[in-house]
Order: sequence, then structure tokens, then C-alpha cells
Amino acid sequence: MPKMSVKKEDLVEVISGKDKGKQAKVLRAFPSEGKVIVEGVAVVKKAQRPTAVNQQGGFVEKEAKIQVSNVMLVCPSCNKATRVGHKQGELNGKKTSLRICKKCGAEF
Repeated sequence: MPKMSVKKEDLVEVISGKDKGKQAKVLRAFPSEGKVIVEGVAVVKKAQRPTAVNQQGGFVEKEAKIQVSNVMLVCPSCNKATRVGHKQGELNGKKTSLRICKKCGAEF
């Protein structure tokens, strides 16, 4: 699986599916599967058995995984969904690969 440009805590915009157009934060990323869990997107109902923690049981709403190809990273400087470029640079004194906005050229 290729390396993902989307990481945990990134702001993304959904570009396809029933939640198209929503902007939200990435809660978890699964690079080996190429999927992410986005806050408030792809909400499904799951049957929950009664447990010691949840005495009641019943139906619980939670976010499901979606393909990373269905989201685009939102640039923090221009606030638009954008493709991501990479360049070598320094961050906190260490050489690293920096992500770059293809629209405005800002690093993030």
C-alpha cells in the first residue's frame, strides 16, 4: 500500500459518498488498509450487548472507516481542499519530508 498523505488530527473534506462536502477531523488512520475514520462521517448503528460498563445495551452510533481516496486534505492557510505535494526540508532540526499545498504552496 502506498504511503498516505493524511494523518491523525488532519482536517479533511469528503469528496465522494453520502457525506460529500463535509469537512471534519481525522480521528484514526489505518495506513495498512488505506482507510481513515473521520469525525461525524459514515456514521453507522451498531448493536451493543449489555456489559458491565454499558448496563443498558442497545444501538450505538459510531463512525465507520472510509477509503482515504474519498477524502482530500484541507490546507490550513488557504482553507481549501487540495492535493498534497512532498519536499525535503527541516522540521525542529531534523531532516524530514514536508507536505505542501498544491494550490498555495504552503507547508504543513
